[in-house]
Amino acid sequence: MITDDATAAGRAPKCRRWRVTAAALATTCCTLTLTPAYAADPDANYFVYVTNELSNSLSIIDPRIDEVVATLEIGRRPRGVRVTADGRYVFAALSGSPRCPPTMPDHQCALMSADKSLDGIAMIDAESRRLVRVLPGGSDPEQFDISPDGARLYVSNEDADAASIVDVASSSVLATIAVGREPEGVKVSPDGSVFVVTSETDHDIAVADADTGGLLARVEIGLRPRDVIFSPDGTQAFVSAELGRHVAVVDARTWTVLERIAISDDALPMGMAVTADSSTLYVANGRARTVTEVDMKSSAASRSVDVGTRPWGIGLSPDETRIYTANGPSNDVTIVDTSNMSVIGRIAAGDSPWGVAIGARP
Repeated sequence: MITDDATAAGRAPKCRRWRVTAAALATTCCTLTLTPAYAADPDANYFVYVTNELSNSLSIIDPRIDEVVATLEIGRRPRGVRVTADGRYVFAALSGSPRCPPTMPDHQCALMSADKSLDGIAMIDAESRRLVRVLPGGSDPEQFDISPDGARLYVSNEDADAASIVDVASSSVLATIAVGREPEGVKVSPDGSVFVVTSETDHDIAVADADTGGLLARVEIGLRPRDVIFSPDGTQAFVSAELGRHVAVVDARTWTVLERIAISDDALPMGMAVTADSSTLYVANGRARTVTEVDMKSSAASRSVDVGTRPWGIGLSPDETRIYTANGPSNDVTIVDTSNMSVIGRIAAGDSPWGVAIGARP
């Protein structure tokens, strides 16, 4: 006989849908383990794409069943990941450079060998779920963004202190621009006129013309900026400062810092997502294990939830009811209900999940 916890305690059981796990079917004796499918969203019109840095793969999660439905081998050390606006193509940054943890001194990392032939940007057909080709992406691509028309990629080249502009159709690098040291986060403005690159070591952002690559501004942010996103209307840019423990709000017309919103004393702000009306910002806090909700109207951090080990990549569902975080050391993805900032599910991914991108179902 199978019972749930409520029945065993003498209470009327709640109506739930149950999903039998593969492990349960393989179990010996007479014990059958059932997993409640609390989180599945049968009406979801999107997929969640997660790069797995150490298993060289891309996991595709279907939120209609809250499971990985495909795992693709795409190349060495995939990190940054983006999806075209129509959901047709997924791009992922690949790197032949060695993986150096934050605890490793720079001189020690420099002694490790790199295979530059493995650098590039993987292009995946989301419908057929196959690797189409690998585009050039400059040296050691980490993060990147796609132009609104899908014609260009803007790539941070971490070990070269540069950013590359890549033409998708011709599979060629159009320009390489010097930016700050150890560039990481990249975002194109909603109108496609500029792109912004964060510099972890110089503690600033570089703003460049998206057409010519000409440098337009450098803006000091705070200690170790990691990610950058724009408000949907393009008037502001939000930049996470990991060691500054804040998010800088930057005027995207004058390129000046308007304010720095403190997250918490133990936060380590990294990946971010923002709602369509710019009222709420969600911040993944890395080794602090949390995601924090920031009320942009009051410029104050509000609720936080523990999501697991070192969340970096973060994605917000199109209906803004769910957050997905990639938790590298625990090899899983956490699902958060934004209505009450609670964890409603965990999905096993590949080895060391890094980036999260959400795209329309092709």
